[in-house]
Amino acid sequence: MDTLRAEPQSDDVTLLLARTRSLSADQVASWRFPSDPAVVSRARTLAVRQLTRWGLENLAESTELIVSELFTNAIIHGNSDSGSDRTIGLRLIRHEVLTCEVSDASHSHPLVRHPRTTDEHGRGLFLVSQLSRRWGTRHIPDGKLIWADQQLPASA
Repeated sequence: MDTLRAEPQSDDVTLLLARTRSLSADQVASWRFPSDPAVVSRARTLAVRQLTRWGLENLAESTELIVSELFTNAIIHGNSDSGSDRTIGLRLIRHEVLTCEVSDASHSHPLVRHPRTTDEHGRGLFLVSQLSRRWGTRHIPDGKLIWADQQLPASA
């Protein structure tokens, strides 16, 4: 900081450091699907197959449910604002945690509902929040992405 300016500062100075990490190809699996309820089971199957390759079979049941809920929400609520892109992305990332990401072309972000026992809908994100360590959403250039992290087993 001393080498930045010779004269005294009249304002605060902030230094931002960021460390990025790139992931190897064997740590990421991704697919694109049409926005069609008929492909939800295919998305679950591919996710479980990838978990098996990674030796994470013990996360299969929770990941299947997370994929189902996020994917179904994307189909129901992820209509493209422009009407052009009707595909849904699914990506699994194995790093310090297992991250499941689902992307769609909508820019509206979901809210967790706490449904009553008589409600027939609205439990998806509540279940995702219960099954994951953390979850969230962020804007991407073509819409939004919803992610959920699960803790990896100690042996992984």
